[in-house]
Order: sequence, then structure tokens, then C-alpha cells
Amino acid sequence: MRYLLRKFGFYLVALWAALTVNFFVPRLMPGDPVLILLAKLGQRGPVTPEMRASVEALLGAESGEPLWHQYLDYLGNLAHGDLGVSVTFFPAPVSSIIGQTLPWTIGLIGLATIISFLAGVGLGTVAGWKRGSWLDNLIPVTTMFQSVPYFWLALILLFAFGSVWPLFPLNGGYDVYNVTPGWNGPFIGSVLYYGALPAITIVLSSVGGWMLGMRNMMVSTLSEDYMVTAEAKGLRPGRMMRRYAARNAILPSVSGFAISLGFVVSGSIVTEAVFSYPGIGSALLQAVSGNDYALMQGIFLVITLSVLAANLLVDLLYSIIDPRTRSRA
Repeated sequence: MRYLLRKFGFYLVALWAALTVNFFVPRLMPGDPVLILLAKLGQRGPVTPEMRASVEALLGAESGEPLWHQYLDYLGNLAHGDLGVSVTFFPAPVSSIIGQTLPWTIGLIGLATIISFLAGVGLGTVAGWKRGSWLDNLIPVTTMFQSVPYFWLALILLFAFGSVWPLFPLNGGYDVYNVTPGWNGPFIGSVLYYGALPAITIVLSSVGGWMLGMRNMMVSTLSEDYMVTAEAKGLRPGRMMRRYAARNAILPSVSGFAISLGFVVSGSIVTEAVFSYPGIGSALLQAVSGNDYALMQGIFLVITLSVLAANLLVDLLYSIIDPRTRSRA
């Protein structure tokens, strides 16, 4: 119990620090969101103090309010689930923008991350079990895709399979002209079709790391005494590979997978920028270019919570798998 309380206390402090940084960093950026919003509304001429005060109140701040008071208001609004109003998508609230874009990111990046993990661990298990086979020799090729800059790999695949051989669409999340959004077959099929190439890019760029890590852990595990004992007892090779070798070799990969899930949201920016995908990464880019403090803070909050939750999950998982971590804490 003391271990759990200590961990929860640490992550609460980390969350407070992240929220504090999340508040101050956007306000250090150049630009004036009030002027940006007025320009969007077609305002011409000088901005009066009354007009500025009205817009600032609309955006969640009062004119002349000290920074520390804004900080307290910011924490109070977060406690009530109020993330403010977006300047970029005015007058939509930030929570609405995140609710619309986050499912796209989780669906694409999250599913691609799971596929790459399962494929990499499975192939790495076989490659480590059968050292020197053609699959083992294929690992340098897969790691080559990981070493290539992600945006460059995405642009190559987009040019090859979207332009030269038009097998996939060039941009977007679904066919906006011929399907109606909703839980219907044509829309789901269109979403899968438009997300196929971005997902393939993510899998190609990450499967090599999972495969190499699992292969090396398998090689290390095969030299353990319990594997020699299992072989001496005459156990079937398939059972030895699955129940003894892979089961112990996969532990580091599981922790890495949990952490990678935490970075699903933050890792979507490059993907969605290259493929013009309507996810939370695209919304973040628009928020940064438009000095949209409220939207930036809301998205950073989602990223912070996802990363902290993933790290907490890993700590709790390790405390169950290896009780020695609790005794050393």
C-alpha cells in the first residue's frame, strides 16, 4: 500500500507540474489571440479597450487580470471540465474539438501501434527461436525502415501509392462527397480505405524495433538454465517457445508497448500533417499557427494525461510481475 501511495503521489505532482507548464508556455509565444479572433470576425479599424475586454472575457480571461489569477482560474476551470473556447474553430468549445478529432487519432495511431507490436513480437519470437533463418536475416531490412525519417518514408509511400500507382487516396479521413458519416458500412469502409496508407507507414516504421528487441530477448532467454531443463525433459519445441521462452522474453516489450500507447496522441502530428488526416495532430498544428491558447492547452492536457497514465500502468504492472520492485521502493 505504501508503494502505491508513493506512486500516486509522485504522479499527482507530475500532473500539477505538467499543467503549470501547459499554462505558461503558450503565453510566452508571440502573437495576440484577441487580434486573431477579431480578424476572423472581420473586424476592421482600431480595437477599443471595451472590445478587447469583451473578447478576452469570451476566451476565458478578464482584461487586466494578473497572471497568477488567470492561473487559478485555469485550474478551477479544468476541475469543472471547462477547457475554454477555441479561437481557430470559433465559437466551438475546446472540448468539442478534442471530442471530434481524438477518435480519429486513437483509431489510426492506436490501431497501427497495436498491429506493429503484435507483428513485431510474433516475428521476433520466431526469428530468435530460429536463429540464422531467412526471417532472422530479414531484421536489418525492417530496422532500415525505422532509421529512415518518418516524414520521408510517408512522403515516398504517398508519392508511390497515391500518385504514381493511385491505390490509395492522397489525403483526408474519408470520402466526404459520396458517404455520410455514421455507423454504416460505406462510411466505415471509406475510413478504413483512407487510413490504410498512413497505418502501413506507421507499421513499417515501427515493426522493426519490436522485432529486433524481441529477437534479442529470445536469444538471451534461450541460454537460461530453465530452457536447458525444459529441453532435457523432452518438451515439445512449440511449447518451449511459447510457454517458456516467449513468455519471459516479452516482459520488456510489454512495458515499452504500454509507454508507446501513451504517446499515441503526441505521435500523430507528423502522420496527420503528411496525410492531411483529420485527427488531433492536425488540430494542434492549426492551434499553434493561430496562437489558440485554449486549444493548445486542451490538447497538451490530453497528451499529458495519456503519457502519465501509461507510465503509471507500467509501474503498477511491474509491481505485479516483479514483487521485488515494491520491496526496493
